[in-house]
Amino acid sequence: MPDTPLRIFEKEGKKWVFDGLRKKNIRLTPEEWVRQHFIYYLMNDRGYPGSLIRVEAGHDVNRLRKRTDILVYNNMVEPVLLVECKAPDVVLNQKTLDQLVNYNHKINAGYIVLTNGLHHFVAHYQQEKGYVFLDTIPQYSTIQ
Repeated sequence: MPDTPLRIFEKEGKKWVFDGLRKKNIRLTPEEWVRQHFIYYLMNDRGYPGSLIRVEAGHDVNRLRKRTDILVYNNMVEPVLLVECKAPDVVLNQKTLDQLVNYNHKINAGYIVLTNGLHHFVAHYQQEKGYVFLDTIPQYSTIQ
């Protein structure tokens, strides 16, 4: 992933980052580091408009309140891309992929991404085939 101009600072011995989309300071955990870098990548390398990206959006899954890391909408406010971020030391496996797919059953985004900042899985849901894995994260202009 590209270097980002993150606004990182230290307060009371802990690192924080200013989240430009949420317009607030967020504790810089390893997962937040991945989330901030991935948002930057989506916006600056893949053309995703910041105004259509929601960070840590709440939703219900099997009667439990969950949060999605990154959810991107199209201009008609329909979900098109769901991203699940893990810390860099978390291994991406079937369990983490199942978590993302389970979230997407409720959201119905056409594309899903699972990332730990080092490795990524991206898939497109196709009615007749199910999830089809892709080599790259699509440009925003191609998924609207």
